[in-house]
Amino acid sequence: MSELPAFGTLKAQAASERPDLLAAPVADAVRGWDPSSAPELQVAEIDPELADTAAFCEAYDIPLEISANCVIIAGRRGGESRYAACLVLATTRADVNGVVRRRLDARKASFAPMDDAVAMTGMEYGGITPFGLPADWPILIDERVADSQAVVVGSGLRRSKLLVPGRSLTLLPGAEVVEGLAVPTA
Repeated sequence: MSELPAFGTLKAQAASERPDLLAAPVADAVRGWDPSSAPELQVAEIDPELADTAAFCEAYDIPLEISANCVIIAGRRGGESRYAACLVLATTRADVNGVVRRRLDARKASFAPMDDAVAMTGMEYGGITPFGLPADWPILIDERVADSQAVVVGSGLRRSKLLVPGRSLTLLPGAEVVEGLAVPTA
């Protein structure tokens, strides 16, 4: 098993040893993670008041370039809703009305309402992660995330973060790397 690099001032440990720092669906996904095919996931406890990306990065000395956001997108066509998770670096934003809308074959796409995203994922708002999502949702990963040596993502809870090799995220069920998924923020 290879080790992940150190991240800022975070004190990380094996996620499998700290299921108390993971939302229930995330803990289930971590139990099913095969460390022989990818490095073991690590988790770090944080102040839940600092879970939002900018505050988190500043407080824990984490560059925005290695922090990834997981956003839930709802696409609609003909009264039917389809959902996807998009994983993009904090220095970018998902192309919701272009790439994501087309991928969902939707007429209209937007960020899922907070209450819906929380209810459907079983995770806390501000901690949603690609681990443990509903099995029928695609997980769209920007190529910059997949190409990262490691990234920081949510744990399903606001009080912790996961440290994950970017390429390992592509092993998640329903994951696909999508070229042009994200565009740089202004």
